[in-house]
Amino acid sequence: MNARDKILGRIRNAQARQRTPAQVETISSHLAQHPRGPLPPSPDDLVASFRERAIKLSSDVLEAKERMEVPALLARYLDESKLPMRGVCWPSLAELPWNAAGLEMQSRPATNQDLVGVTGAFCAIAETGTLMMLSGAETPATTSLLPETHVAVLDPRRIVATMEDAWDLMRMECKQPPRAVNFISGPSRTADIEQTVTLGAHGPYRVLLILAPF
Repeated sequence: MNARDKILGRIRNAQARQRTPAQVETISSHLAQHPRGPLPPSPDDLVASFRERAIKLSSDVLEAKERMEVPALLARYLDESKLPMRGVCWPSLAELPWNAAGLEMQSRPATNQDLVGVTGAFCAIAETGTLMMLSGAETPATTSLLPETHVAVLDPRRIVATMEDAWDLMRMECKQPPRAVNFISGPSRTADIEQTVTLGAHGPYRVLLILAPF
């Protein structure tokens, strides 16, 4: 018997072990309570903290007074960056005045031919500058993962302090967990080759966050 067989054998034996009702109740109670470990102090200004962390992660951050201003902000950003004035977006954003801003935006999941993808976000985490994305028919993950430029439109009121807060919000608002939960902390990056950080190796190499109240 090789090492692999021994490891798998121990796993099979452990799974076959019967737990007492008291043990099952203890485990179930612990999971239901979602106990937290030590947490850092919550920042006084969640939006400012999120913005600061996101910028450190190489994301660009813009702010709009209302959601209807998003297309004009994005058009200016794409034009200044010499990027395509077209892309795809989530269905929830399809009714924004894209055409009036000179943008061609299609409401569909992204393919490998799309260079700009515009999404919302379930929430954002101030501590790490991270977006929390839930997969679903109306929130396709491909729109944030395939295009070279990912644009996320975020309501500042959906910024929470910590990762624990983000999970609590998901449990409170979702009847059941989605098939996938993705966390996005700035552009995709890797240092696998000669320990040199390279952006865009496994996903978008440009992330724009637009903070706009819904």
